Amino acid sequence: MSRTVLKGAVCTFVLALLGSGIAHAGDPMKGKEKSTVCAACHGADGNSASSAFPRIAGQYEDYLFRALLDYKAGKRKNPIMAAQVENLGKGDLADLAAWFSSQEGLVFKR
Repeated sequence: MSRTVLKGAVCTFVLALLGSGIAHAGDPMKGKEKSTVCAACHGADGNSASSAFPRIAGQYEDYLFRALLDYKAGKRKNPIMAAQVENLGKGDLADLAAWFSSQEGLVFKR
């Protein structure tokens, strides 16, 4: 394999990696608009008042996005969450992840 072909392959790979993160970047303001249903369990800002539901505020955006995708695909098993994400597209999930990740979560003092 020539150096030129190898450099081209590496550049393509790097650009694909960079592009994959950008493709799912969500809009927090759109996520806020879409999060009204989520507020019933997780709280308006992702800080649930009930220990029965996880606090998702301040969680990493990519973690939240992956979790939502996994609920949608059935990789995570929760009938309530599966029903909530069933009719949402990747853009909707990205927006929700962006909104909740932008909120202030729990702060622990050490």
